[in-house]
Amino acid sequence: MRDPSKSPQEPAVGAQIGPLTKPGPAQSASAKPKLLIVDDDEEIRTQMKWALAADYTIAMAGDRAAAIEQFRASRPAVVLLDLGLPPHPGTPEEGLATLSELLAIDRATKVVIVSGQGEKAPAMRAIGLGAYDFVGKPADMDELKLLLKRCFHLAQLEREYHKMEQTLRGDSFEGLLGSGQRMQVVFDSIRKVATSDAPVLILGESGTGKEMTARAIHQRSPRKDGPFVAINCSAIPESLIESELFGHEKGSFTGAHTQRKGRIEMSSGGTLFLDEIGEVPLPIQVKLLRFLQEQCIERVGGRQEIAVDTRVLAATNADLKKGMANATFREDLFYRLAVVQIVLPPLRERDDDAMLLAQSFLQRFAAENGRNGLTFTPEAARAIRQHPWPGNVRELQNRVKRAVIMSEGKRLVASDLELDSKGGASAGMTLKEARERLETELIRNSLRKHGGKITAAALELGISRPTLYELIDKLGITKPE
Repeated sequence: MRDPSKSPQEPAVGAQIGPLTKPGPAQSASAKPKLLIVDDDEEIRTQMKWALAADYTIAMAGDRAAAIEQFRASRPAVVLLDLGLPPHPGTPEEGLATLSELLAIDRATKVVIVSGQGEKAPAMRAIGLGAYDFVGKPADMDELKLLLKRCFHLAQLEREYHKMEQTLRGDSFEGLLGSGQRMQVVFDSIRKVATSDAPVLILGESGTGKEMTARAIHQRSPRKDGPFVAINCSAIPESLIESELFGHEKGSFTGAHTQRKGRIEMSSGGTLFLDEIGEVPLPIQVKLLRFLQEQCIERVGGRQEIAVDTRVLAATNADLKKGMANATFREDLFYRLAVVQIVLPPLRERDDDAMLLAQSFLQRFAAENGRNGLTFTPEAARAIRQHPWPGNVRELQNRVKRAVIMSEGKRLVASDLELDSKGGASAGMTLKEARERLETELIRNSLRKHGGKITAAALELGISRPTLYELIDKLGITKPE
């Protein structure tokens, strides 16, 4: 039955459809999100058009060829796709082929499958191929509008993230990422000090990226083609640190069977990075000070002075001024090392950088583990933003890496990161137990709140309807009557 409000001459399949009324100044047709409806049933296309045209600029198609043509022409962020398309509308194969072709053109497109009742298996096949969600026929328009709203919102967030990532990639400072003001100050300092040979002292809590900052300075300096030699001064026993730094001559002490260059000499022509400089014993501090003043060293057991042309960068999470007051760190060495100081802010003070870094880590670890397409749920994103991150970027990196390895679904929830929905870490239970307990509680509460409606519950939980169906089955949750 044709819609009585429809124009006598309906545009051809695949034509661009404008809104029912002339758009006002607040919302032009070009400003509306683009939606492609693919269905071989003309009446269904028409009904959906009139129901959705107020919110979206709509294109329509009745078969695979028209769908691909319209998709290439308008590049909609979201597609409503019926699986039963000609020439074989009784099977899902043509619809699945259309899905694959659409995603081959633009993997970021959110494709929502429209399937008949009792056709859950083909819809789940489509989800496995990359479709975002599915709805049954006849579609409940209120639920469909909620689902489309979420699809467009997610597509917009992903576009904004990728745009930001592309912007930062050209100025990422050897993997350092940050969009907030605090990190922009750090990046500006790196640019300025990189061109000189002045010693730099990098300060910051553990896990804030001090070595990455040092590498960024090296890579942007005239010494970038020379070696970058790093040594963690706190990881070497006091009895060995002199030999590690300055090298030794054969026979200079028990076990010195051959001559050996130290880290300082190995860094000649490049950069020497002294991490945890506050842990260096006082006698070695004296020798470091002499090296910084004269740019030459003597190996342990040797008498020959060796000139070394290297740039020195140092880092610490200790309070060196307190060390100077306690006479555990030499004041003259401090001023030699701290010609320029760069202070790295803790992650909790870096605006929304935690989410930016989490997305970057997720993409990297997902690719490394063959799990492309993983995303964070809104609940997980909220937990990431609220967690205080005492271990800073290193803690975030480790939590995301573990979540990628241990999680089972396509969307990582807070418990995959060993965080609760309020941003705190789960304790006293295994990861699996914490995840299942939290998932069960959240799903039951949401289903109860929405009277058992799957779409509304899934939207609130920040997951797709197929994922919610799978969790209900897996956790043995009974929907409320």
